[in-house]
Amino acid sequence: MQRTGHSFPASVLKSIRDRKKQKAKAAPSEGTRPAGTLVASYNVHKCVGVDRKFDPERIGRVIREIGPDVIALQEADNRFGDRAGLLDLLRLELETGLVPVPVSGNGKGHGWHGNVLLFKRGIVRNVHQIKLPGLEPRGALVAEIDLDEKRTLRIIAAHLGLLRRSRSEQARVVLEIMNRPDEKPTLLLGDLNEWRLGNRSALNTLHTTFGPAPPAVPTFPSSLPLLSLDRIMANRHGMISTVEAHDTPLSRVASDHLPLTGFVRL
Repeated sequence: MQRTGHSFPASVLKSIRDRKKQKAKAAPSEGTRPAGTLVASYNVHKCVGVDRKFDPERIGRVIREIGPDVIALQEADNRFGDRAGLLDLLRLELETGLVPVPVSGNGKGHGWHGNVLLFKRGIVRNVHQIKLPGLEPRGALVAEIDLDEKRTLRIIAAHLGLLRRSRSEQARVVLEIMNRPDEKPTLLLGDLNEWRLGNRSALNTLHTTFGPAPPAVPTFPSSLPLLSLDRIMANRHGMISTVEAHDTPLSRVASDHLPLTGFVRL
């Protein structure tokens, strides 16, 4: 049967070749890292590592390695029951300066449907919690952050479903959040659960606002990344640079996903 777009075997082979060319590295230091706002997306897998150990402190150490200005976390709350948060946010704030975007009616949870958006500096406004359609409980958190007096960044932190049909519907909801493609500088951060590229991708509907998808960076599974499930996308060309997986010995074991990072220039 003929298949359009990139085939799974081709993408896997390319990921293996690219990985062999790269050395594990931590986030660049403040003195050497590129200019701009460092953003990241990280599925923390309910703080359970590939060694099957529940270790929230280890997730915090990975976040400290990254040193982000803004980070979107997925699966940071229990999925069922009281949806209690799994991280020590007070300790994380003391160690990194990151504070969570406030959400309403979240009970014991950190965020919204497991999505937590943390930022280091600025003023947050216009926070919206979006329930995404589909068989699984999925959501998106939308917030505008005034980074300073002149720069405002809108962020959509999302975790899309495992089913392709659900992802397509959820992507359309993300587009409905956007009033106009050029209204505000906007980032889409999250685990979009789509490894396909080309015509078979459920994310094609996003192209009208976010343009062609940026180069896919494998982040899953963390021990040998083959699939590009996590994405950082912008509604303005050239707004994102240096998108890469945060691939270190610690991040390979802390979760089944590697964090994805990028620099934003407004």
